[in-house]
Amino acid sequence: MSKVEDFLSKEEEQEIVEAIRVAEKNTSGEIRVHIEKTTSKVPFDRALEVFHELKMNETQLQNGVLFYFAIEDKSFAICGDKGINDVVAADFWDCTKDKMVEQFKAGNFKQGIVDGILNAGEQLKKNFPWSEGDTNELSNEISKG
Repeated sequence: MSKVEDFLSKEEEQEIVEAIRVAEKNTSGEIRVHIEKTTSKVPFDRALEVFHELKMNETQLQNGVLFYFAIEDKSFAICGDKGINDVVAADFWDCTKDKMVEQFKAGNFKQGIVDGILNAGEQLKKNFPWSEGDTNELSNEISKG
């Protein structure tokens, strides 16, 4: 499976977008998913690049979270902005990744991504609750490279 378009079905993509919508409903935080074929960089370094390309660093409260996947490399990274990283437990992203890897090992890629998104959403809700006037600053659609 080397084509980004074949990694998830249209239905699975919609379920992920819906998970983002649900996770963001109770928070001012922003969550994005980016999928590309491969990277020559360390996944986290590439995730940081994509984070900036998607302008996720421009959210008002610095509370964007990017789930980055390089499918041919079978690697992924979670990149949180300064606002969220300052308030979550030091091992939060590793714990989230571990939950996702459990699903991935069972071949449940969509469910692993959804679980990660909802887990991040819970932390965002706790630390960045939604308030009157909050707008969805970034698209919920999956971006592809």
